[in-house]
Amino acid sequence: MTALVSVFVAITVSLLVTRLAAEAIVLTGLSRQAAEFQARSAFTGAGFTTRESEQVTNHPARRQIVMLLMLFGNAGVISVISSLVLTFVSSADTRQAGWRFLILGVGLGLMWIISSNRLFNRYLTIFLRWGLRRWTKLDVRDYAKLLRLMKDYAVTELRVKSQDWLAGKRLDELQLRDEGIVILGIQRPDQTYIGAPHGETQIRAQDLLIVYGREDALSQLDSRRSGSVGDQDHRQAVAEQQQVENEENMRDKASQA
Repeated sequence: MTALVSVFVAITVSLLVTRLAAEAIVLTGLSRQAAEFQARSAFTGAGFTTRESEQVTNHPARRQIVMLLMLFGNAGVISVISSLVLTFVSSADTRQAGWRFLILGVGLGLMWIISSNRLFNRYLTIFLRWGLRRWTKLDVRDYAKLLRLMKDYAVTELRVKSQDWLAGKRLDELQLRDEGIVILGIQRPDQTYIGAPHGETQIRAQDLLIVYGREDALSQLDSRRSGSVGDQDHRQAVAEQQQVENEENMRDKASQA
């Protein structure tokens, strides 16, 4: 039974460690989805893709967090496996082994229910963030809040293909701001990066664009193809953005009244 208890303790600590690490990575400016994936991958030793590895290794704070996760992960996985082996190998009685399987299943089920509870996760997040701000020197700016990444707005990446409406045009020709879209940066195929590109910057095939705007507008832009149909889609997107801006202005005036 002692070995079974140690299994639950090891799993609980593992969940808390990965959650704490994910919150720490979020505070360095990475999205929550990517942070949770990287934390769990590092803890279990599953590894990352090349691009995700660069996001970690190029940031000193993230690199340190992931190194600690790998260390704790190796120790935690080994502890759980050894405890499970001791729990069931040491039991010669079939009935006793069955009870231990039942206890293990119920315990894991309860842990899953608790870890999936929204209220529990919300308060746990508040506590972990408070602790990280209190006892660490992480860059704790909330980039999602700074960019207002809520409701309809998002930052995403678009890969430009040769048949896309964007390909081969300068930014001042595209007039994307009229659609409510801002290009924050461009990464060329040769890894050259252009931050805050100006109007004369040309979009090329295979460029990776970092763009900000409404999610539906970004989705439409990503699927827009060259030619007269693409030009018509652009004009329609401009009209839709004008309607959005008019509604926002009306709400702003109403709030001031």
